[in-house]
Amino acid sequence: MATSDHPRSRHRRDESPTKPNKKKKASHNQEKNLLVSLHSCSKSKNLSAALSLYDAAIASGDVRLIQQHFQSLLYLCSASLGDLSLQTLAIDRGFQDFERMVGSGISPNEASVTSMARLAAAKGDGDYAFKVVKDLVAVCGVSSVPRLRTYAQALLCFCERLEAEKWYEVEEHMEASDIALEEVEISALLKVSAATGRENKVYRYLHKLRECVGFVTEETSKVIEEWFCSEKASEVSEIGSDVELLRAAGLKNGVEWGGWHGLGWVGEGKWVVKKGNVSPDEECLSCGEHLACVDTNEVETENFVNSLVALAVERKAKMNSSEPMEDFSEFQEWLEKHGDYEAILDGANIGLYQQNFADGGFSLSQQLDAVVKELYNKSGNKKWPLILLHKKRVNALLENPNHRNVVEEWISNDVLYTTPPGSNDD
Repeated sequence: MATSDHPRSRHRRDESPTKPNKKKKASHNQEKNLLVSLHSCSKSKNLSAALSLYDAAIASGDVRLIQQHFQSLLYLCSASLGDLSLQTLAIDRGFQDFERMVGSGISPNEASVTSMARLAAAKGDGDYAFKVVKDLVAVCGVSSVPRLRTYAQALLCFCERLEAEKWYEVEEHMEASDIALEEVEISALLKVSAATGRENKVYRYLHKLRECVGFVTEETSKVIEEWFCSEKASEVSEIGSDVELLRAAGLKNGVEWGGWHGLGWVGEGKWVVKKGNVSPDEECLSCGEHLACVDTNEVETENFVNSLVALAVERKAKMNSSEPMEDFSEFQEWLEKHGDYEAILDGANIGLYQQNFADGGFSLSQQLDAVVKELYNKSGNKKWPLILLHKKRVNALLENPNHRNVVEEWISNDVLYTTPPGSNDD
C-alpha cells in the first residue's frame, strides 16, 4: 500500500480562524472583571480598595483601561470628598487619573467631567472646574452637557470666593447651553450679589426666583431677608413713584397693581421686613394689602401660544384620517373675531365630571349648563364664557330634544366652538 510522504493536515482547535483568540478573550475578561470590582467599590464607598485595583491593573500592563474604568474611579474620588481623612487623597488621585485618561486619548463624558469639576471645586480651583466643562462643550457640543450639576461646581465655587465676573461668565455659558438655574444656584448668586453690593443683579435674581422657583426654602428666605434689612438696600433707587408708569408696565407684564413691573427698584429708604401669612382672600395679614394676581407677561404668553400652535400643526400632520381636517389657524381666526371672553370651559371635562358609574353619562343641564350660568351671572357685565365641545358631541346634543334649546342658545350667542374631527378639544 502506498503511503503519502506528507501527513494529513490536522487543525488544532486553538488554531481555528473561527475561534476567538484566547489572549484577546482573557484581556476582555480582565477589563470586565476590573469594571465589576470598581463598581463594587463604588457601592461600598471603598476608595482605598478601588485605587489598589486600579494601580495593580496599570502595573500589570495586561488590562486595557477604558472610559468606564476612569469614570467609576473619578466618581468614587468625588464621592469621598465628604470624608476629611480621604479628601486630600481623593483630590490628588482624581486629578492624576483624569490626566491619565485624557493623555490616553479617551474623551471624558458628562459624568466624568462632573466628577472632575467637583474635585476641582473642593480644591478651590473654580477656574479648572469651569475649564473642563468648556473643553467638553468645545469638543462635543452643548448636547454633551445636559445637566445643571456639571456647571454648578464652578458656579458655586466662584460665589463662595466672591469672584463676580467669573460667576457671570459661567451663567452666560449655561444660558448658551440652554441650562436653567435652580433654587440653590439662584440663591447663591443672590447672596453674593447682595454681599458685593450689585443691586441690579439682586433685582434680577429675585425675579428669577419668582419665575423659576415660586416657593423658596428657609435658607433662601434668609438671604432675601438679609438683603432687605441691609443698608445698601435702603439706598437703592432706580425710579420714582410715577403711578401711571408703574401701572402701564404692570399691565404689560400681566398685572394691574403690584407684582412685577420690570422697571427696577421703586423709591428709596428702609424697607419694612416682616414675616406674615396670607388670608384665603389673598390679603397680606401683615400690611393689610390685597395681593395682586401675577399673570404671564407678553413674552411668556407669546411663547406659550407658539408652542400650542406647533403642537396642533404637528398633530394634524400625523393624522391619517380621510376626512378633511380644519386648520388650527381657522380656530385662531375665529377667536380673533369672537375672542372677548373672560372664561373658557372644557365642556367635555365638565359634563363628564364624576360620571364614571353605571348610569353615568354626559351631564348637560346639571353640570355644564349650570357652570355656564354661574359664570354668566357672576360676570360683572353679564358676559358669556366660551364653551369648547367636539363636533360629534354637539351633533348628539342637537339631536336630543331635551338639550337642543340650550345648545342653540349658545350657538346664537357665539359662545360655542366645536372642534372638528381629528382635533382634540383640549
